[in-house]
Amino acid sequence: MTQAIRTTTAQPLPLPEGIPGIVADWSSDQRAFKNVPWGKAMMWIFLLSDTFIFSSFLISYMTVRMSTTDPWPNPSEVFALTLWGKKIPLILIAIMTFVLISSSGTMAMAVNFGYRKDRVKTFVLLLLTAALGATFVGMQAFEWTKLIVDEGIRPWGNPLGAAQFGSTFFMITGFHGTHVSIGVIFLIIVAIKVIRGDLDHERPGFMTGRKGKYEIVEIMGLYWHFVDLVWVFIFAVFYLW
Repeated sequence: MTQAIRTTTAQPLPLPEGIPGIVADWSSDQRAFKNVPWGKAMMWIFLLSDTFIFSSFLISYMTVRMSTTDPWPNPSEVFALTLWGKKIPLILIAIMTFVLISSSGTMAMAVNFGYRKDRVKTFVLLLLTAALGATFVGMQAFEWTKLIVDEGIRPWGNPLGAAQFGSTFFMITGFHGTHVSIGVIFLIIVAIKVIRGDLDHERPGFMTGRKGKYEIVEIMGLYWHFVDLVWVFIFAVFYLW
């Protein structure tokens, strides 16, 4: 004996009983992702895979640091910035962290106004988020330049101590900075689509979505909040340890 379910064409399909019915129900998108846009589901899957990558990087860093026999440079001294004749430890990193965390607030407001269909405010907040992200990347480029030019640190060597310091630093911060840079580009693309009204009229094109829906703004918000959260872990593990 079977039960009937209805598709979007109003034609009933047989649903097996027991475990096969459960499998068929879930795999046919009747319960698990009902009313959830596939873009959002795919973003969650992507972020989950990215979590494993960043976790592997941070675990590798901790393993290398605890196992190396060479002295590990003190982050407070390496990342100190000289201002007014005094060395201030981690001041640049603190500003970078403040900028990136602030961008999470503007991104959250952009999502809020997006679902209110306020195009102008959504556009402005998306651009502000992108500007904060670009500022973060710019400060990270300054940090890299300072370490390479002034300190002589390379991915394959480090005159201040353990050689693994340079390789782990450039790998972890570079991978994260790439995520931020990509996010800035896509934020600008979404902002342009919002202000042009592409999301309201469902114009064909890249990252448009369903008519009258601002889901792409929320999907970008998921990505951006993830990038910010990862930086918190990098800041705690790499700079404060």
